[in-house]
Amino acid sequence: MALLYVNNNGTVLSNDAPTIHPGNRGHLYGDGVFESIRIMSGRTLNLENHISRMLDGAKAIKLRTPSLYSTSFFEDKISELLKKSEINDGGRCRLSLDRKPGGAYLPETNESSFYIEVYPYQVSHFELNAKGFEVDIYLDIKLQKNFLSNYKTKAGLHYVMAALSAKEKELDDVFMSDYRGNILETSSCNLFIVSNGVLYTPGLAEGCIAGTMRMQVINLAIQNGIKVYECAILPQHLLAADEIFLTNAIRGINWIGGYRTKRYSNNMSRKLVVLLNEYWEKQLEI
Repeated sequence: MALLYVNNNGTVLSNDAPTIHPGNRGHLYGDGVFESIRIMSGRTLNLENHISRMLDGAKAIKLRTPSLYSTSFFEDKISELLKKSEINDGGRCRLSLDRKPGGAYLPETNESSFYIEVYPYQVSHFELNAKGFEVDIYLDIKLQKNFLSNYKTKAGLHYVMAALSAKEKELDDVFMSDYRGNILETSSCNLFIVSNGVLYTPGLAEGCIAGTMRMQVINLAIQNGIKVYECAILPQHLLAADEIFLTNAIRGINWIGGYRTKRYSNNMSRKLVVLLNEYWEKQLEI
């Protein structure tokens, strides 16, 4: 396996040695935002939408970002790492913006630095899970809507605890809800339910992550004559659904096989994965 590389604010380093400097506020306080980006045939997917969300998130947490932080700027930096790391097919990238070191809870500066890491991924195309996920609702921590809810901030301990709970219960994932009981997302994905051929998904105003794959699936569905509605989703809607699937920038679409005693089909999921791969094959001219 080829040696992998990272880019720490303009300096390219091999990742077999320490690459994060002491005082990094993303490490110390979760003081930053990040994006997880899928690589297909050695090229980034949805990069413009990822950069837009990241910069909006940076603004929300009062980070100052240089004007050179554009889609093309980060595309060049990521491409450099992919080439140096010999990732020519499937891969994933994590791109972070952190507040520069200094201070404790009160920062000494609002200037930002970037950090990019890349890894190979086992498949180049999007692949539907062969066995449906088994899920339940996570009750220990409730999501609370605020002005940061739609962004991927580094303060993600609630997602970590949800994922640990799923593992302890031998589940593939867990739904996360707010104090009103509305199901918003899972530990790592947006969610859609399917009833009578219509898609329903929590709206961004409800407080879920503004997922890039979520938006792409919505657009693909509408372009192919599938109705989509943003609405509140309650536990009883999960039980009444014909199908439930999850979306995630890296994995694409995962279908849910069972929630408690309820079993689901995956007809819509299979159709959407085909549309998703066709779209990117055309865009990348594979």
